[in-house]
Amino acid sequence: MKQIFVFFLALSLGVPAAGAQTVSCATPGTNNTFLGIQTIRLWAGTAPEAKGASCYDIPALTLLEPRKGAANGSAVIIFPGGGYAALAGDLEGGQVADWFTARGFHAFILSYRLASHGYILPAPLLDARRAIQTVRARAADYHIDPNRIVVVGFSAGGHLAALAGTQFVPGSPDAEDPIERVSSRPDYLVLGYPWLGAVSMDTSHLNYCKMFHLMDRCETLYEKYDPDLYVTKDTPPTFIYHTFNDRTVPVEQSLRFFDALVKAGVPSEYHVFANGSHGSGLGKGDPALDQWPALLENWLRAQGLMTAEKTAAP
Repeated sequence: MKQIFVFFLALSLGVPAAGAQTVSCATPGTNNTFLGIQTIRLWAGTAPEAKGASCYDIPALTLLEPRKGAANGSAVIIFPGGGYAALAGDLEGGQVADWFTARGFHAFILSYRLASHGYILPAPLLDARRAIQTVRARAADYHIDPNRIVVVGFSAGGHLAALAGTQFVPGSPDAEDPIERVSSRPDYLVLGYPWLGAVSMDTSHLNYCKMFHLMDRCETLYEKYDPDLYVTKDTPPTFIYHTFNDRTVPVEQSLRFFDALVKAGVPSEYHVFANGSHGSGLGKGDPALDQWPALLENWLRAQGLMTAEKTAAP
């Protein structure tokens, strides 16, 4: 029954169903040095709140390296969507990582823990913070600038990315674990058709509480995990794109978040395209929507992230 639930949920979110392009977890140790790909677990031991030892219980980062000699010193961490029930690992993970590595970025894809396997918030947020801290703490190993970390999230991954950008931890300089010594704040955020109303009291649209039978806890979850409530001047500069006729996640959700960014004085860019379904990834043939990656590239260039020497401050 759970597999059937995930299948229909994936269809409702506009992403491929499990068994097509959608995966639910990554297996640490599945490395391919020939292709410059490696997967690492976020915690050497058991992850916080872990319920078992399968790949569903082990949050991991998969690294894809840029072409030799083309690295620009920037990193991107990608949070695929999937309604917190699965991960669109190709459409909103691998394809996006390839786009970034072709432009000199070190790309990391996060396999975070899912509500469909018993991991409700804050478990995914713990994974997101740890992913950013891991990349920043190991910046010298990856030959990247620890202050040039971009977090990209799509759909539910966009909700998680927005949480990571508004509810980051500063790091504990005296922590025994060196990864915990650094901040989990992303330097930049990129949100694609983000499900920013995932945890809300409005059940007329797709709703995390309703999907995972958490209505009795929904008010508390909303107060803790609605990104709109936590935007401040310290929220990273943000790039957002959405489509006007997204029938799964209403465009008003990202508009409210953008409004909060404006009121907080956070430099941000917001693009709404007339046509395009939810789960469009890098674009699916619409002549206007297919231009959004080019707009993103212009924005990244303006931040000074496309060259080896940073030319613009965030």
